[in-house]
Amino acid sequence: MIYPTQPAGLFSYPRFWAECYGPAPFLPMSRAEMDQLGWDSCDIIIVCGDAYVDHPSFGMAVIGRFLESQGFRVGLICQPDWTRVDPFRELGKPNLFFGVSAGNMDSMINRYTADKKVRNDDAYTPGGVGGKRPDRAVLVYSQRCKEAYSDVPVVLGGIEASLRRIAQYDYWSDQVRRSVLVDATADILLYGNAERAIADIAHGLAAGKTIDQLSHLRGTAVVRRSPPGGWTEIDSSRIDWPGHIDQLPNPYDYQSGDDSNDTQAGKKAGELSGAVMNTAPACQQNVLASQDDVQPVRIIPMPLAGRSVKDENTYIRLPSFEKVRNDPVLYAHASRVLHQESNPYNARALIQKHGNREVWINPPAMPLSTEEIDGVFDLPYARVPHPSYGKAKIPAYDMIKTSVNIMRGCFGGCTFCSITEHEGRIIQSRSEASILREIEDMRDKVPGFTGHVSDLGGPTANMYRLECKSEKILASCRRLSCVYPTVCKNLITSHKHTTELYRKARAIPGVNRISIASGLRYDLAVLDPEYVKELVTHHVGGMLKIAPEHTEERPLSMMMKPKMSSYQAFKKMFDKYSKEAGKTQYLVPYFIAAHPGTEDEDMLNLALWLKQNNFEVDQVQTFYPSPMSLATAMYYSGRNPLKKIALQRR
Repeated sequence: MIYPTQPAGLFSYPRFWAECYGPAPFLPMSRAEMDQLGWDSCDIIIVCGDAYVDHPSFGMAVIGRFLESQGFRVGLICQPDWTRVDPFRELGKPNLFFGVSAGNMDSMINRYTADKKVRNDDAYTPGGVGGKRPDRAVLVYSQRCKEAYSDVPVVLGGIEASLRRIAQYDYWSDQVRRSVLVDATADILLYGNAERAIADIAHGLAAGKTIDQLSHLRGTAVVRRSPPGGWTEIDSSRIDWPGHIDQLPNPYDYQSGDDSNDTQAGKKAGELSGAVMNTAPACQQNVLASQDDVQPVRIIPMPLAGRSVKDENTYIRLPSFEKVRNDPVLYAHASRVLHQESNPYNARALIQKHGNREVWINPPAMPLSTEEIDGVFDLPYARVPHPSYGKAKIPAYDMIKTSVNIMRGCFGGCTFCSITEHEGRIIQSRSEASILREIEDMRDKVPGFTGHVSDLGGPTANMYRLECKSEKILASCRRLSCVYPTVCKNLITSHKHTTELYRKARAIPGVNRISIASGLRYDLAVLDPEYVKELVTHHVGGMLKIAPEHTEERPLSMMMKPKMSSYQAFKKMFDKYSKEAGKTQYLVPYFIAAHPGTEDEDMLNLALWLKQNNFEVDQVQTFYPSPMSLATAMYYSGRNPLKKIALQRR
């Protein structure tokens, strides 16, 4: 099977028959609301750990409204009492499937501090009350859905499921846990921004297909009994194999798309591997072949395969759950392989054995086009919380109710951050027209709007419409970051589109101030002085928060962050343009303590830098080992996955 790189348009599907009901003022959360809409049942029910805010910054609203636009009747069960099954039957039995998400945050990070102390509040709950969702919410909700209606498929999504799609180190229990898909007893997992996959699943199930018939979709993971027959397995379950070992590729290098050398390398690999390149031994065939796939799997050791295997029907075998649980070095190796297979234009499927089952991870979904992402953000959001919450404040909503998300994705690749693992490193940007319409919509709909837009940003403030200059290069690239160790020469770094957007947004009637609160990549900003001048002159309200994360080269290299010379260059520009604008403004730097690779000497030097620059520490940000990040692999294994993994144990 060949994974398409030019998928069907997001809004090109024939709409489901229930489109005749039209969009709901709010997606229903009760039987009474369903009755008011004239619904006898829901086609899809989304169970979520967050309170329902009908705003494009809340995942349940985005997926719910998108499915509604496809013609489906979508109901919501938000923050249900998970101690009993009745709340999961509140809306009746869904006709197609349950969608399960822990919410906008991982439930464990939401509930516990880096010191594993219980938080007393929850920004995604009315009144900010803590404890309204269970620990490991995806597991609990999924199991309750199966208890409520055992024959209804359960589809996992959201960041908690996304970052647990393979065996992952769990900081709170200090052990490696199985893929959440296995423990949740769910039918399929969607990772990343899931509009493409959820549309295929919804329309597929509506057409009478089964989940098994939809197991090939990009951006999904499923549990299989065995690999599909007729595929080539690249075995990366070990670190080294006997015999000739090719040098592993540098993760920062651009990999050429020229196949000529790869062909010769493939012949050489075949000569060296001998029988390994041929059909799997008879003793393996019964294990590798499923009931439906009678063709055996061809197995090639990873070092011998290198980049020579161009057949789309290839997958990479990661070390099994049992191996990464017992061997931190193999865990680091698996993390390295996973991150190198993250570009949707060249990523291969991955497989990881869990006992007698296989977790199969399809390549990432293709990025949304500008027209498609515009369509998602232009859906009829009410932009306020559901009326059932009354006047209760939802802190997360208050924080973002006057902000606008202008793009998705991040190519920074910071090892401690989960944005790239979830949203990908290819920037998906909205059009100017869509963004300006949302500002006007916000002005007209949000109660108490004062004319202040609190943010125009996203995962970062200044990656809007930045992209690779060549589609061919992008399709071959396996770099983990476009800006580390240096800014890639193939990256378009002009911020002209962002600068023009700022100017047009300021000109909207009723808008008197626009702040930029998203994280700024100052190593990119310094390459466009006009952008820095525009930002400093019009969009800084006295203080600008930026995140150098450390002052010392050793931890910065482990974080994949730029050296402090980039910070100094930006500060020089910042001070210059602030003075020219007649403003007294300050940079507020963020730093991380205890990141893997940090020594006492590094922290001492950071403290001295703060003292020399007259900074007083206001808050302490301690490294938090989030699931599946490279820095978490460093923390757990004591190895650096950015380099070749050695066999020696700690």
